[in-house]
Amino acid sequence: MKRVYDFLKKAGVYYLATAEGDQPRVRPFGTVNEFEGRLYIQTGKVKPTSRQLAENPKAEICAFVDGAWIRVACELVEDDRVEAKKSMLDAYPDLRGMYNENDSNTQVFYMQNASATFSAFGRETETVAF
Repeated sequence: MKRVYDFLKKAGVYYLATAEGDQPRVRPFGTVNEFEGRLYIQTGKVKPTSRQLAENPKAEICAFVDGAWIRVACELVEDDRVEAKKSMLDAYPDLRGMYNENDSNTQVFYMQNASATFSAFGRETETVAF
């Protein structure tokens, strides 16, 4: 899990894919946080991402750094605890202009049943579960 976290942090931006009915939806994200031994992402409840994950929690994340890329397949599980939201916002203080751990909009999800595939041209692909 630490290797996945480190890769996503180094990338800065990753792409999150969700499903809306039979239509894939992909958008850039930049939040990843480790809290209580799990990897978390953050969004707002008013965004389509939130609605899509409520209907289908399966998601994929993809990022590219220095000629290598990662794909993470997982289920994203909402954690509505203030402590989880606060941990995320403490890690990304710039988000506090739009989000607060006590508001009705801030939403964090942890990765469950996750597998990460690390790839690069000329190297063997490696998959890890976490």
